[in-house]
Amino acid sequence: MTQVSEHFHGSDLEKIEEIYHIPKEEITSFSANVNPIGISPKLRRTLAEHIDDITGYPEREYTSLRKCIGAYVNSDFKNIIVGNGSTELISLFIKILNPKKALIFGPSYSEYEREVTLAGGTSRYYRLDESHGFSVDVDRLAGQLNENIDLLIICNPNNPTSTAISRNDMRRILDTCKEYGIYVLVDETYVEFADNLEEITAIPLTRCYNNIIILRGISKFFAAPGLRLGYAVCGNRDLIKDVVSRQDPWSINTLASIAGEIMFTDEDYIHQTRSLISSERKRICEKLDEFKGLTYYPPKANFILLKILKEDVTARDVFEAAIQKKLMIRDCSDFPFLDSRYFRFCIMMPEKNDELLEVIKSLLG
Repeated sequence: MTQVSEHFHGSDLEKIEEIYHIPKEEITSFSANVNPIGISPKLRRTLAEHIDDITGYPEREYTSLRKCIGAYVNSDFKNIIVGNGSTELISLFIKILNPKKALIFGPSYSEYEREVTLAGGTSRYYRLDESHGFSVDVDRLAGQLNENIDLLIICNPNNPTSTAISRNDMRRILDTCKEYGIYVLVDETYVEFADNLEEITAIPLTRCYNNIIILRGISKFFAAPGLRLGYAVCGNRDLIKDVVSRQDPWSINTLASIAGEIMFTDEDYIHQTRSLISSERKRICEKLDEFKGLTYYPPKANFILLKILKEDVTARDVFEAAIQKKLMIRDCSDFPFLDSRYFRFCIMMPEKNDELLEVIKSLLG
């Protein structure tokens, strides 16, 4: 088959269907980083009971939803703002903060740089050191922070490296940023998948730092990207007020608001998800340890970044071999500081993980 030069993202199943003539329903996306269990069973059972609620407007301040989120993350609901996905909140906070220069960890999610540019600012990257497993050297980072930087953007755990910063190190970063008047935007989209969640999440720091904003959503962990529900936790009430004043009213529809309250209380689903991802992450890494043609970086999230060591194989080759089996991985060569040797895949159900490992083994085992 003729290889396609385009890079595909986890949401590009329609493009895959058109180019490769594979029905999108038959494709297992190892690229989207979404919980393989699917939506919460509690949500599936009960959401339909609320269908008549769409005849009225949602609660304007979403107080009930925010209290539910507050209980879930152990934070005062007054420090929580909800939005139409975390993407809307990223955009709103960046517009309000209006950074002239932002520092972004790289490689990382491209939407951060895009939003800074749309707000009229410029971005530069703090390059994560591959020789140290793409982990953050806090002292080296501190040396790059100064009064010319307005905003530091961190994805934690980071996409695509799956590395994470501990809360203790985040506190050191915040202290340095405080000296220079720098706000810190932390995207915790994947933190709920981490085994050591309580050592990573920076939400407790919002109680004592007014220069940090934490973003989360339901797209990945709760497998509900179509509902478009995100939330932010921030101890700076004035900043929260400014963002709310800029936000369109009723940006979250009634069913999404109700769904959020249901999902955040489904403790069996939350426990099952964490147990599955933890056990499969360990098992997959043990299998990868046997492969000679690649290396990987110890993952904290529900996905793994791999580097190809064989000279005659590229990430595109892995993509092509996998898609023939109706398995879609992420070619990471379009991320900053990565090239055609890098690819990423997320953790799915065990049988599908085994199918993908067989494809990778055939090329790199």
